[in-house]
Amino acid sequence: MKRIQTIWLIILLLLGYQSIHAQTYPKKDIDIEAFVEEFFALQDEELNYEDLYENLLLLYANPINLNNTTADELKSIYILSPLQINSLLEHIQTKGKLLSIYELQAIPNFDINTIYRLLPFVTVTDNIGDNRPLWKKIQTEKSAYFMLRHARTWETRRGYTPPDTLSGGRLSSRYLGSPDQVFARLRISHPKDYSLGFTVEKDPGEQFIWEPSTSRYGFDFYSGHFYLQNRGKLKSLAIGDYQVQFGQGLIFGAGFGVGKGSETIATVRRSNLGLRPYTSVLEVNFMRGAAATYQLSPTVEITGLYSLAERDGSLQAALDTLDNVSDVTTSLQLSGFHRTPTELANKNQVTEQNIGANITYKSTDKNLQIGTNFLQTSYSAFFDRPLRNYNQFDFRGNENYNAGAFVNYNLQNFFLFSEVAQSKSGGRGAIAGLMASLSYNVDLAIVWRDYDRDFHSFYGNGFGENTRNANERGIYWGIKYRPSRKFGINAYYDRFRFPWMRFRAYAPSEGHEYLIRLDYSPSRDIRLFAQVREESKARNISEQSNNAFQLDQGIRRNFVLNLDVNSSLRFSFKSRIQFSTFDFNGQQTNGFVILQDVNFQAGNRLKLSTRFALFDAGDFDNRQYVYEKNVLYAFSIPAYFGQGVRTYLLLQYQVNSSLTLYGRIAQTRYTDRNVIGSGLQTIEGNTLTDSHLQLRYYLFR
Repeated sequence: MKRIQTIWLIILLLLGYQSIHAQTYPKKDIDIEAFVEEFFALQDEELNYEDLYENLLLLYANPINLNNTTADELKSIYILSPLQINSLLEHIQTKGKLLSIYELQAIPNFDINTIYRLLPFVTVTDNIGDNRPLWKKIQTEKSAYFMLRHARTWETRRGYTPPDTLSGGRLSSRYLGSPDQVFARLRISHPKDYSLGFTVEKDPGEQFIWEPSTSRYGFDFYSGHFYLQNRGKLKSLAIGDYQVQFGQGLIFGAGFGVGKGSETIATVRRSNLGLRPYTSVLEVNFMRGAAATYQLSPTVEITGLYSLAERDGSLQAALDTLDNVSDVTTSLQLSGFHRTPTELANKNQVTEQNIGANITYKSTDKNLQIGTNFLQTSYSAFFDRPLRNYNQFDFRGNENYNAGAFVNYNLQNFFLFSEVAQSKSGGRGAIAGLMASLSYNVDLAIVWRDYDRDFHSFYGNGFGENTRNANERGIYWGIKYRPSRKFGINAYYDRFRFPWMRFRAYAPSEGHEYLIRLDYSPSRDIRLFAQVREESKARNISEQSNNAFQLDQGIRRNFVLNLDVNSSLRFSFKSRIQFSTFDFNGQQTNGFVILQDVNFQAGNRLKLSTRFALFDAGDFDNRQYVYEKNVLYAFSIPAYFGQGVRTYLLLQYQVNSSLTLYGRIAQTRYTDRNVIGSGLQTIEGNTLTDSHLQLRYYLFR
């Protein structure tokens, strides 16, 4: 019997190998933009695209070993349904470890499209231990690379012109540095073993200067990390810059959190990933110090962390009741820019200290997780925001702490998750949800959340409508239905309330959001989808009258029709029509973008990508967001606003197995204006031209 099973498995692997190669599966260099576009097609200004993009790349650079994984880790890539995850784990448990990635075709409930999406983020290894010293493994790591990038806008912005001393005020100042952006990264890592890296960046307008008095040492921003995993009972150790993700993100919410989008099921739940190295150039929302996770017993792990980081903020001196002078700030500055004397004066003015801990219990079958979280955050300055109608319950002070607990449970094809937390103010946050595969064709998700108006969590990023988990109650329903392999329907409906005032909505309000997406793929070479999305939120109609604010529902509707065609091994095409309307206070406005992409690949060395886009979005509420291809590890999601034409050309050339070169030039030509931007970003003219040049060099190939 075993011999028959072995012969059958070999036949399946051979057929799978031929099938997948006949389907022209991608090489290791994935088109990240295409993946994000397919799974998280959101056009929303409130989504942190940079953080999403960087964490997706982290998954790409550290693929999951399917022979040594858990359900929680598989959920973190947002591709597999509960049924598929259970089928994979059951297959490995009963049939043994996978011999090849192509064996996925032999697992029940797995289809070719799912395997195609999964390939860039997973691997299959035999897990042969490497007992060499760490420094020797680092010297031979094939994935080690160095990257250097230059980017620039070629039209002259007002910030780079000589100052007008007669105008006075803000516009009399200018940017101190050149318009060049320079970025460099060194990264050496091996999945579930170690990672070390170093990243430096100079933003446009910043100086490249050695000046310790202003915390500038050549580049403006430096980030580095050293990360170890699976050293006996020491499960992970992070030194330098890192992020933390436990529970559903109410306290420790760093990492890949997407929320609502065209993937209506898998993205509503956060995975319990623990410590993660930080590799982004975003200068906020990360810890800087040390953290470690230690296994106390086969079922209990404990994590401790300490962080001491300098943040940007404007300081003012203030007297307390005893006439003592103390530093006061209204808020932290999150842009990361240090271009002008004012921005430079705000650099590293506030010291932030974090002390935190997590204790997690995991049952022996890995189906139950119970954990507790604690985080104390203190600042060297006192936060005292100017009092407004909508921010009366925002954080004020110089110290905050959060404590909470979470429970995750896997019951066959049902994943249940929840977390509750409380901040120093007494405000509470709570979230509970369910992901389920009701059948092979139907997946369902339900998420309920309740965040008090005075719930303060600086590193929280749980599921919700607001950018912060505060002043919100709601329930989300998502469904995915696949009547056949060629046809799919994704939909969600989210109903939410804001018990207290919000910015631009000076009264309690409510709203809703829904999305319906129809996918049709008659073959592997053709993919068509149509998507409708509506969001309704209240906002102020006018200024205060009779001691009350009048509100009306602003209703934004987005419509997308998209066609992707792979005509041959060399050419592929994308055609899209994207349209929106916005109704508010009895008036309706609209905007649209029509675009055509043409991509060409000549063998394994040369790739070309082009786009021509025509857009007309006359008001800010109808701006159109569309992903663009860019150089590897960079992203581009411009807002098409106004009227005009946008084009770009992207070139990728692999010189040899070690060196790859990238070049991109993009231009927007407006037909409705002769001045672009405002303030120091103003350009006198109607064109905006950007370029990217990049090289990636593998160190040990």
